[in-house]
Amino acid sequence: MSQPQSPAGTWHRPMVARLASEKHRAATALELFFDLCFVAAVAQAAGAFEHELAEGRVGHGVLGYAMVFFAIWWAWMNFTWFASAYDTDDVPYRLLTLVQIAGALVLAAGAAEALEHEDFTVITWGYVVMRLAMVTQWLRAARSDPEHRGCCMRYAVGILVVQIGWVARLALPDDWGLPLFAVLVVAELAVPVWAESAGNTTWHPHHIAERYGLFTLIVLGETITAATVAVRTALDDETALGDIATLVVGGLLTVFALWWLYFAQNAPRRLTNLRSAILWGYGHYAVFASAAAVGAGLALGVARTTGHGHLSDHAAAAAFTVPVAVFITLVWVLHHRGAEIRSRNDLIHPTAVVAVLAMTFTPSPVLATGVIAAALVAATLVVSARARGGADLSED
Repeated sequence: MSQPQSPAGTWHRPMVARLASEKHRAATALELFFDLCFVAAVAQAAGAFEHELAEGRVGHGVLGYAMVFFAIWWAWMNFTWFASAYDTDDVPYRLLTLVQIAGALVLAAGAAEALEHEDFTVITWGYVVMRLAMVTQWLRAARSDPEHRGCCMRYAVGILVVQIGWVARLALPDDWGLPLFAVLVVAELAVPVWAESAGNTTWHPHHIAERYGLFTLIVLGETITAATVAVRTALDDETALGDIATLVVGGLLTVFALWWLYFAQNAPRRLTNLRSAILWGYGHYAVFASAAAVGAGLALGVARTTGHGHLSDHAAAAAFTVPVAVFITLVWVLHHRGAEIRSRNDLIHPTAVVAVLAMTFTPSPVLATGVIAAALVAATLVVSARARGGADLSED
């Protein structure tokens, strides 16, 4: 049974599950601070990804980015869902969150080394620190919440066992690294499914939707920051503003359109049961990763315009258009029901995705992508207006 929340910062409070139907459940200041610290890791991963692409190591860069970003996303996601059900905001909870933040900063420090040189030592220890803090949180919940003890203990045991695997991976030959990484990723993804089968935790749909939205917002903001730094560097190299004007306008237009498309959705309606919540939550790996990659692609485009980097024009353009296409696709898929996706009436998003990818081969791919993204927003507004008008007429 859920108990009312005590004043923030109370020394100790039993970690009893919060109600999934709790009114006015919103993100806390601690959660927002947690997100900001994690964005440091996102920025480091995106920066290292940009460097790999600029050096022409596309395959190596994409694989490394996917691996590093998994660690960032998975640690963030696990805390988010746990906090939705068990945020007591007492002193032990805050201190354990601090440990997770410290682990995130260690992870950020090792992101470039992991991505560029395949040295996952630092990033693994940072990740394990975060995950062991989560084990402690789950053990607290198991002790205080008998109703969900079986579920909480499964989380604690499952996470602990997988962390042993991550540490052991460091001692194995390099040839084992990638296959074992894949096995451990599957194990990590399986833990919530296994644990929740023993009794669902009381995560809050509106709180979860808000947390994901806020992180999307922060990552898109980091994209703007990365692009701004690239433009500043170009101007410092005496590049004329006119030479990069289309990149600036197209990049800003694109990011604003991506923000619009994401927040135009009614996310809580998708979080109706465990299966839909897992698919929705797991699918955001590609949403977050592509959002951060947009900034790397935009910065790469600026560098290419100023004569830096080893990529061809089309490859540099693809570094921007492909993440944009992935973001649009995932937002469409995750925020629509299967019947809506299969409907022939909803061809706007697939058409826009194909158009964005086609812009890779145009003279100004970033500007053209921005125009396509803006047109997609306009089209969705028209469709929504017509749908509301039709609903009003049917009611009359």
